[in-house]
Amino acid sequence: LEIITAHKGDVWLRLRTTGRAAHGATPHRGRNAVTDMARIVLTLETDYAAELAARPPHPLLGRPTINVGRIEGGRQPNIVPAECIIDIDRRTLPGETESGVRREIRALLQQQGLKASFDTLRTSPCEPLETNPDLPLVQALTRAAGRRTTRGVHYFTDAAPLAAGGIPSVVFGPGDIAQAHTEREWLAISQLEKSITHF
Repeated sequence: LEIITAHKGDVWLRLRTTGRAAHGATPHRGRNAVTDMARIVLTLETDYAAELAARPPHPLLGRPTINVGRIEGGRQPNIVPAECIIDIDRRTLPGETESGVRREIRALLQQQGLKASFDTLRTSPCEPLETNPDLPLVQALTRAAGRRTTRGVHYFTDAAPLAAGGIPSVVFGPGDIAQAHTEREWLAISQLEKSITHF
């Protein structure tokens, strides 16, 4: 039941390392793509994450973040893996772009002597939302909801593509993001009733 005028964007990237397969009994004859990727994961989760955490925060959204959410590599224990992939989630702030994020990560990997190919996991950009809270309709909605100010949140919503299409957008509704995307997603009936009585 908060009026959300800003949220982070979301860039999903797949990074791929390529090695050379060999028999597990003679690993020196191959190149282990999982080992190469392990160095990349460590660099992203330490050096890159620390660099993001040191940036000046957005007043409503805080700082950008990085998460390595998935890894896959190899076929079986007795084969040196020729390929490894990771899928990453990079939360962005207003002014950041997917191409800029790619450049940052490429530059960091290059500095560390690491190589990976990049693929995009989304078919369209998921840019941050930043709607002007002083717009008359936003102020009217804020008053109607019994709120004094608007908020920013760390998650992504469909309000951002609407805003990018020229429709000033906000997020409002019952529920708590802590229950979203869980096995037993739910919301309190009292919040649902309250959201209806406001309007």
